[in-house]
Amino acid sequence: MLYVGQRIVQALISVFGVATIIFFILRLTGDPVLLMVPQNATAEDIAVLRHALGLDQPVAVQYVEFLKQLFTGDLGYSYVQKMPVLDIVMDRIPYTIDLAMSALILTVIIGVPMGMITAIYKGTWIEKVCMPFILIGQSMPAFWTGILLIMLFAVKLRWLPSSGAEDLQSLLLPAITLASLSIATVARMTRSSVLEQLGQDYVRTARSKGVGTSRLLYRHLLRNASIPIITILGLECANLLGGSVLTETIFAWPGLGQLTIQSIASRDFPLVQAVVVLGASVYIFINLLTDLVYAWVDPRIKLERGTSQ
Repeated sequence: MLYVGQRIVQALISVFGVATIIFFILRLTGDPVLLMVPQNATAEDIAVLRHALGLDQPVAVQYVEFLKQLFTGDLGYSYVQKMPVLDIVMDRIPYTIDLAMSALILTVIIGVPMGMITAIYKGTWIEKVCMPFILIGQSMPAFWTGILLIMLFAVKLRWLPSSGAEDLQSLLLPAITLASLSIATVARMTRSSVLEQLGQDYVRTARSKGVGTSRLLYRHLLRNASIPIITILGLECANLLGGSVLTETIFAWPGLGQLTIQSIASRDFPLVQAVVVLGASVYIFINLLTDLVYAWVDPRIKLERGTSQ
């Protein structure tokens, strides 16, 4: 329980730090009121709008008010859309979750088996076929992958739509684009972890006793190689949720990533703050959950950290 409590406290401190940083950084980007008023607006009009938004108060006062709203769950009103920020975010969250979870499923069902296969069949034609795909996946940025997929499947073949979120077909190209880097990363990490375990004494002993490859893999290798795999899957899950900005922009996917770009462009402070704090909270929570899974898979981790402190 002490280990869990310490990790929760660290997570809360991290969220508070992110909220503080984003609040002050936004105040350095300029006055949002200047983007909201017409060009012929008078100084009095600007002052009235700034007062209505509370931007005429000292930054310290605005910061305290921001923290009060944050702790009470009131994220304020959007400067541009004139509606509660929480309602806007809740409308967009399902789209981002659908995209991220689809990409995560692709990562697990493709990346982990590919890493295992290239490790078990090291030096064979199977590895020579799979490794180029892994290297290409890690070297190509998401925006370039997305553009190539649109050109091939939407423009050339006309099999799939290039934008929107109408149906399952609309989800395929964004999900593949978002998952491409994660698949390659997980495959390489899984391969390294399994290769490390294959060189251990217990594997050589099991092979000398005639234990088959499949039984050796599922009964021994997977459990011992699971810690690095869990680590990278946890990080990739968080990255998929937070790294969908480019993918959503390319495919006009109406999720939090696209909302973030639009909010930053219009200096919609409450909306940007809400999206960033929410994204950071999800990232930190997934890392916390990953640490707790560590302790469940291998209790020695919990004991070692407890004794080191």
